[in-house]
Order: sequence, then C-alpha cells, then structure tokens
Amino acid sequence: MRIDLHVHTRESDGFSSVREIITLARKEKIGTLAITDHESTQGIEQALLLASASGIKIIPGIELLTCYKGIEVHLLGYFKNVNNHDLQNRLKELRERRTALTYQMVKIFQQTGYPLEWKEVEKEANAEAAVSLGHIIRAIVKREKYHDRETLRRIISFFRPGGIAFLPFLEHPFDEAVDLIFATGGLPVLAHPGLLPDNSIVTKLLAYRPIGLEVYYGYWDDREKLIAYYADLAVKSAILATGGSDYHGPLGRIKLGCINIPLSSVTGLQDYLGIE
Repeated sequence: MRIDLHVHTRESDGFSSVREIITLARKEKIGTLAITDHESTQGIEQALLLASASGIKIIPGIELLTCYKGIEVHLLGYFKNVNNHDLQNRLKELRERRTALTYQMVKIFQQTGYPLEWKEVEKEANAEAAVSLGHIIRAIVKREKYHDRETLRRIISFFRPGGIAFLPFLEHPFDEAVDLIFATGGLPVLAHPGLLPDNSIVTKLLAYRPIGLEVYYGYWDDREKLIAYYADLAVKSAILATGGSDYHGPLGRIKLGCINIPLSSVTGLQDYLGIE
C-alpha cells in the first residue's frame, strides 16, 4: 500500500474536498494518509469517518506558516488527537491573521489594474478556513477560466517571493510553532526544506529542538539528489524522516501518493504519537 503524509483539502488551500481526497486515495491504493491543511484541522474528523470504511489509515496533521529571521518556513505537525483547546484557539487566531494578510495582497494586486474583488476570493474559502493564496488563484481561475498550467504558474509568480503582490507571513515565529505542536501532543516536522531560499538555515532549524524532517517530496527539480541529501541529514539531525506529495488538487503536476515513502516514516510517526 502507498503512503502520503502531506495532503491539502478545501479546508485550507486545496482544490479537492475531503470526500474527493478519500475517494482518490482509495483509487490510488493509498494505505496511510495525513491531512495537513494550513492552520486547520476542520477536515480531519470527516476524513477519519470516510477512511474507516475504505481501510485507509488517517494520521491527523496540520501545516503552519512560520518565520525564522525574516524567512517564511513551513512546519508540519502530526498528532494522535487534534481536539486540544489550546491548539484550536491558536489555529483560529492564525487563520484570522493569515486572512488579513491575504486581503492586503489582493489590494496590492488590484493596483496593477486587475479587477479582482475581495468578495470573489473570500467566496472560494470554506467558512472556517484562512483565506490564502490558494483562494486568490482559484478566484482568478474562475474569473478567467484559465486551464493551462503555464498561465497558472505565471499568475502564481505574482504572489511568490519577488512577485509584485507577495507578502510573507511573519507573525508566527518558528520556535513558537514548534513549542505549540509539542505542547499540544504533536510532533513537528520541518516541511520541504529544499524549497527554502537559504539551505544553510535547515540545520539551525533542526537544532532548536529534536523534530522530524520531510525528506521524500515531489516539488523539487532535482528530486533524487535532494532526497538523498535530506535523508542523510535526517539520520544525523532529525527524529525521523517523513514525506508526501503536498497534493493540492488535480491541476498540480504532483499527484496524490506519487512519492515513494518508506514504511518507516509511518511506523516512526505511529510509535512517537502512540497511534496503533
């Protein structure tokens, strides 16, 4: 059975509903799946209910946008149970702050002359979700009916570092995010380190407290080389190595369950979290 420990749904910035993800996971013969929506665990209960009938093991997770010395760093968190008052209160606060930042990005984008309205973007997000870049992209796709990936990549570039409408989320320090996950019963894992603009900070991030490292990942141009590099680094400096597709929906070039992830990634998580 295949494994995917990094998956997004419409509860954050994914294009697919929880039900669609579980249906696709069954089709792709995925045995273990982690739902890791940004600053939200809203889809996990439904995923657990739907997956139980399909024989799919769900590991509850989140992905947090954090910052370290002005650099945006993504941090995954895996849990046995996400029904923690402190965790949920903090996630709600972070979703509100991310929504406020996205509003500013839309206002900047409007200054280019593009007639995108905030209500169009807000409409794309579920009621409890943070409004984020993914919802901006969805609103533009719906408005313009873009279907080719090249056009989408060009639009997305406006909101990437160096783009005209990019604003980094710098309101959640990395160390605070790590502490939050540990304090609420989870295991933090540094997400897709190969996407960081400065690779030298990876060892510094791993040195703060013993955490995991996402090693097996799809959105890297030199995938095999980077996986080998980070697998070696995980042995030296991390609790365990995890991996996933970072699947956001059918328009992405990386498909659900397409990354070869060793069983040890799942058993390591289960052992640490006490999941049977």
